[in-house]
Amino acid sequence: MSAQATVLLTAVFAALACSLVGTFLILRRMAMMADAISHAILPGIVLAYFVANGPNLIAGVAGATLAGLTTVVLVEFLERTGLVKSDAAIGIVFPALFALGTFFVSRFFSHVHLDVDAVLFGEIAFAPFDRLIVGGRDLGSQPLIVLAVLTVMNLLLVTLFYKEFKLATFDPGLAAALGFSPIVIHYALMAAVSMTTVGAFAAVGAILVVALLIVPAATAYLLTDRLDLMILLSAACGAASAVLGFYSAVAFDVSISGMMAVSAGILFTLAALLSPSHGLVARTLQRRGLREQFAIELLTLHLHHHETASERSTALAGELNWDSSWLNRVTQRGVERGWLWTDETDVGLTPQGREAARQHSMSIDQMSKIAPPAPAHPTITPA
Repeated sequence: MSAQATVLLTAVFAALACSLVGTFLILRRMAMMADAISHAILPGIVLAYFVANGPNLIAGVAGATLAGLTTVVLVEFLERTGLVKSDAAIGIVFPALFALGTFFVSRFFSHVHLDVDAVLFGEIAFAPFDRLIVGGRDLGSQPLIVLAVLTVMNLLLVTLFYKEFKLATFDPGLAAALGFSPIVIHYALMAAVSMTTVGAFAAVGAILVVALLIVPAATAYLLTDRLDLMILLSAACGAASAVLGFYSAVAFDVSISGMMAVSAGILFTLAALLSPSHGLVARTLQRRGLREQFAIELLTLHLHHHETASERSTALAGELNWDSSWLNRVTQRGVERGWLWTDETDVGLTPQGREAARQHSMSIDQMSKIAPPAPAHPTITPA
């Protein structure tokens, strides 16, 4: 396999592994927990380095997972005390653990050269040269193999325990009543996030791994309301971000992991603008349509209550406090609906519009009858 193909596949597997578990972080409103875990695993990695007396893949994953679970436990403990809220608890715990890891590195491993940029931003271009050697046999790129295994593990976790994750995410009470433990499911998810974070650590770094955990899932959240489809779209957006980021980085000669995060942000921006249900464009058009609908109904009610065959456009504009352009636009929409007629100067109701106005008037009367009465003024009794 060529070096270029190795880097591209490593990027794709990193995005897939992160986006699969990131979906449930978004749905559980735990996006900041991903940032906390990505930083707080540093003391776990350092501890694993110390125990294994050098870099060791299995020890590193175990140490990072332990540090990630410790982060979750400490955050939840502080939150349960009631002294601080969730966001403040996260802001307290992960800087403390990250600082502890930094202290361990500077105190016990000052002779080990650490590239700060590689730790924070990763360097996926080195993936072809980081080999996994077992028994003197070269099995291939270590980051690629690790991330491929993590992708398969996360896919199996989500597939086999889909029902449990779904229940525990949307209705923990029902999950507990049916015999599922929301706590166990929660910590299983956090363990998967921790292992995925350390797996992607070498590829995209401690900071940019958050983008792969959160942004593809957030993009999918804007595109669908179905959980199964959201998981698939999250994985697709993650893979697309990896591919677009890789080729953009090659074209512009910039950081590959950085361009992956930029590509994920571009996809999210497109979804935020163009999503058919939650996009800004769709919502703007919907609000505009509701405004026009309300204005048409108001105009028909106004003409109906005045019981006139028609009124002058200039008089209507003054009575409704509308400018002439808006009145003309609303009138045209009413004509298209068949409720209004108009000539050069007058606007009037058609029979269909008169019936619609009558129905609206009856609806308003019924609503006013069932509305709760206004509270009476309190009576003050002199002492």
